[in-house]
Amino acid sequence: MGSDRSRIRCLGDVDWSCWRPRERATLLFVVQGDRILLMHKKRGFGAGKINGPGGRLEPGESALACAIREVEEELCVTPVGVEERGELRFQFADGYSLHGTVFSARDCVGEPHETAEARPLWTPIDEIPYDAMWEDDRLWLPHLLVGRRFDGRFVFDGDRMLDHEVRVRGSKATPARSDAAW
Repeated sequence: MGSDRSRIRCLGDVDWSCWRPRERATLLFVVQGDRILLMHKKRGFGAGKINGPGGRLEPGESALACAIREVEEELCVTPVGVEERGELRFQFADGYSLHGTVFSARDCVGEPHETAEARPLWTPIDEIPYDAMWEDDRLWLPHLLVGRRFDGRFVFDGDRMLDHEVRVRGSKATPARSDAAW
């Protein structure tokens, strides 16, 4: 079974019509005018990277409830004006798979504080440190910042992105897709 998984090198190696994630998670980005609330992840999946707050859904929890809970736990603020922006599907060469729902918020209540999980970073939008983030972020985060809804599929080998596809919902430039995963 491990040898089959090691052959996952591109989107075409995955049967997306029956793909099921091992885990579900969320990300939530608070965007206030010309700045965005990011965090330096201190532990867990993605430790050392900069990203938005988020994490895995608990049993019975909705994606929205998870996103809000994770921001409160990781940065000690409560997001307001939260909207779903996208869905991301990640398949890793080692067999791990993750479905992420991405949200944006127009503001937050409170001042962000460092926790055991993360150090908050208010960042000017034109200075987002993409080189310190997951490779896929630079492909879909700009869509979130201008209010577009999007979907993405990615194949990773560890931290390295091997293949990807991002579409903007409702975009005429979106290639036709027949599989149910979209």
